[in-house]
Amino acid sequence: MADAAYTRRVIVAISGASGAVYGARLLQVLQGQSGIETHLVVSDAGWRNLQHELDMDRAAVEALAHRVHDVHNVGAAVASGSFQCHAMVVAPCSMRTLAAIAHGLADNLLTRAADVALKERRRLVLMVRESPLHLTHLRNMVAVTEMGGIICPPLPAFYLRPQTVGEVVDYSVARVLDLIDVQHDLAPRWQGLELNAP
Repeated sequence: MADAAYTRRVIVAISGASGAVYGARLLQVLQGQSGIETHLVVSDAGWRNLQHELDMDRAAVEALAHRVHDVHNVGAAVASGSFQCHAMVVAPCSMRTLAAIAHGLADNLLTRAADVALKERRRLVLMVRESPLHLTHLRNMVAVTEMGGIICPPLPAFYLRPQTVGEVVDYSVARVLDLIDVQHDLAPRWQGLELNAP
């Protein structure tokens, strides 16, 4: 059972794809939400990208989560279906991680936790990061979708006229928050386009 101070648990996983900022920003936003307990799992390549892309050391990243689990510890709580969890987000999700999830490999704690989310019919969102995509990438995305996961590539929305990289990142994180039913005011919502009369 979750800590009495929290109502929902969210697993945030950061794999080795470029785009570590998405996972870090998601953790920052969830940290400011009442009623949510975050559990963090980072792959070895994910730690390298957090350092390389954001200049964030391990301690700074770990401070953003309520609990941190070693990716090699497949005996951790999040590896079990009995661990009550609202949702899991892989941000970003590398093609290697996508492939492992699509084929049920569960070869580390990140992919095992994702496998648990699928088998328990819980919300699993993968912010897949690669371009261009070959056929195996596409087939793996289809496989995860057929199992109930959600493929959510972090794509910019230029109709909102973003002025900074941070606004572009926040839009994609906002879409993920919507998918896991977390309220936010991270990005403006589309209000429709008013066209001038001819």
